[in-house]
Amino acid sequence: MTDLQDAWADLLRRRPAFRDTLAIYGDVLERWARWSPPRPLALSASPAAWRATWDSGTPLAAEAARALRAADVEDLVGAAMDALARVEPSLAPALQRFAEAWDGGAVGPTALLPARGRIGEGSNVAGLGADAIAFLAGASLRPALEVLYGPAREHLAEGAWSLGVCPFCGGPPGFTDVVEEGRRRLACHLCGGAWLFAKLRCPFCGVDGAAHLARLTPEEAREEGYVISACRECRAYMKEVDRRARWNAGPALVEDWGSPHFDLIAHRQGYWRPIPSIVQLAAR
Repeated sequence: MTDLQDAWADLLRRRPAFRDTLAIYGDVLERWARWSPPRPLALSASPAAWRATWDSGTPLAAEAARALRAADVEDLVGAAMDALARVEPSLAPALQRFAEAWDGGAVGPTALLPARGRIGEGSNVAGLGADAIAFLAGASLRPALEVLYGPAREHLAEGAWSLGVCPFCGGPPGFTDVVEEGRRRLACHLCGGAWLFAKLRCPFCGVDGAAHLARLTPEEAREEGYVISACRECRAYMKEVDRRARWNAGPALVEDWGSPHFDLIAHRQGYWRPIPSIVQLAAR
């Protein structure tokens, strides 16, 4: 988490105009860095079982549902709720109901965990819609899920996973890195996972081919190497950075959080993302 804090400080030095607008993200990272597991967190299955699960096309999402308790992430969720209330004050009553339901045991970590690439879809937990639930998940779960899924990272062989959801937590991809030989690597903001993915396929709806791909580029020359990759079919988008051109770019999460102007470009053209940015939430 301290590595993310250092990368965040570096990004704000590169984009100082966003320092005040994105202060909430800095607060979230600070809370992440202070968090430590109140008890040991570990996956219950073995590496052989993980590989068999991946071979069947299933992420290890059920492991988190079994392993996490409300007390494990209570401080993280509380900080995320505070951040969301600052971004969208009108959600304060619903957030209060959510907190009461959490304290009473009616709501727990499973309400924030993804279900096959979607977070909070079709839910209305304590009056919070899918976007609010997705934001809470993205601003709270990362430290705990990194600890939980960390041991499984090295067991995912290259080419063993080809789906558009995270092979570890089952969450939606949040960012794209273009790496050596032009390969496309998707990043999961919820657990920090990463996996290679087909270059011209939409990870959200599965449509394949360049004809379905829209690429929105910023006008500023200083943003060379950055692009918005969107699907004309399902209208979903992700930001991406070509790390061959931007070798000094920060981690995927930092680059995503630190580029709200790209979100505005995509939002104004009618595209959506599974985990909304704070700029999008505030705009609503």
